[in-house]
Amino acid sequence: MTAPIYAIGDLHGQTAEFDRALSLIERDGGRDARIVFLGDYVDRGPDSKGLLDRLIAGRDAGRNWVTLLGNHDRMFAWFLQDEPRHDPHLLVGYHWLHERLGGTETLRSYGVEFEDRTRLQDVHRAAVAAVPVAHRAFLRDLVRMHQTPELAFVHAGIRPGVPLGAQAEDDLVWIRQSFHACETPHPKLIVHGHTVVDRPTHYGNRINLDSGAGYGRQTGVAVFEGRDCWLLTEAGRVPLRL
Repeated sequence: MTAPIYAIGDLHGQTAEFDRALSLIERDGGRDARIVFLGDYVDRGPDSKGLLDRLIAGRDAGRNWVTLLGNHDRMFAWFLQDEPRHDPHLLVGYHWLHERLGGTETLRSYGVEFEDRTRLQDVHRAAVAAVPVAHRAFLRDLVRMHQTPELAFVHAGIRPGVPLGAQAEDDLVWIRQSFHACETPHPKLIVHGHTVVDRPTHYGNRINLDSGAGYGRQTGVAVFEGRDCWLLTEAGRVPLRL
């Protein structure tokens, strides 16, 4: 029998969603359940700092957790570098502190507030002083992909036609259109988040678990046995099929 593996979609600073998802998983598989978090722990929600605290505490307690890198996590980490780094994938005019991306909410969770005309260097200096070294190290060490014999867990998706071992990080954390448009089988069933859908959805060659925690909705929580997938609800397992 294949050992179950659990996955939690994007959480975006929603600690209550983290607690809810963990409760559902522990009820189904116990405290030692193997869990893959699909990235995007920060931005938009009210408590990015608290969510990273929870993830770091779980890691330090030896929990069987895999934490993937999301594009929002990378933007946060890049902002904290000695010279703030801008993600070139963003549209012209966008940056991590743009109102649509949620970096301001992340910094607020660390106690960093600023006015509209504050210079970036001053915000950066305050952020570096406020964000614990342990949080910066956690962001730096996030995993790009996690695989089982049947599944590949990533944040955003993969570049179709490229071997899993040769995928570029930019695609793993940002890709959308070409991945979503692909209907042919991938080397493994891809489990991802990144793109908000109304409800967790099985597309045949991929499963999307980002159902909108960044916008105050519940994130997807799933359990896999081989390629078989169930959503976890208060009423128990519900099959998720194509």
